[in-house]
Amino acid sequence: MQYEISVENIKCGGCASTISKKLGEIEGIETVDIDIGQGIVKVHGTEGMRELLAAMLQKLGYPESGTAEGIAAAKAKAKSFVSCAVGRIKN
Repeated sequence: MQYEISVENIKCGGCASTISKKLGEIEGIETVDIDIGQGIVKVHGTEGMRELLAAMLQKLGYPESGTAEGIAAAKAKAKSFVSCAVGRIKN
């Protein structure tokens, strides 16, 4: 099954690298493709995983578009900054 989730805070290849690595570690995930410009994460995996994927993206600092506001949005941006830096270092 394919899932397409529009997310916030994806800025570069470092962000994409972290997302791909972390989502790819989830059992049942076959592929992870990221459109940095559009802020879209496409995942092929087993059925019924959408909530798990959205929760993992939120945890990494890339919440589904329109789901984080105020302080939650600020926290997500801070997490994504760290996630981005880690992704760049590991590349």
